[in-house]
Amino acid sequence: MLPKSDWAQLIPHAGTMCLLDAVQAWDERTIHAISESHVRADNPLRGTQGLHAVHLAEYGAQAMAVHGALQARAHASREVRPGRLVSLRDVQLFEEYIDRLDGHLDVHAECLYADDGGAQYAFRVEHRGRLLASGRAAVIHPVI
Repeated sequence: MLPKSDWAQLIPHAGTMCLLDAVQAWDERTIHAISESHVRADNPLRGTQGLHAVHLAEYGAQAMAVHGALQARAHASREVRPGRLVSLRDVQLFEEYIDRLDGHLDVHAECLYADDGGAQYAFRVEHRGRLLASGRAAVIHPVI
């Protein structure tokens, strides 16, 4: 397990906007992170009615960012590159609000394709083995 202190400085999400708490496992293609930020009152995505499940796409996107950063760190020849989320596809939500779910969320992402220009991932978010959200996301690495 990798605590947030091990990888948080590698991604642009900071403070309460860094929604993931730890990385349970990762390899060349996949990452499994956990989070309890969905129940926190200071979650920046929370609305007046609670935290809508649509925001689980951001949890998936952050898992993608952490995976890319860990990959870059593991391969010292690669640099950690900023990414921009440009597409969400086939997103399915199986719960309306998630802030009432106790315990942690399991956030999984699998890299489907990656090159110097960007990456495509499939993601899913579960709570106690029950699927809350799934989809695919694409990120580009803008030329700076």
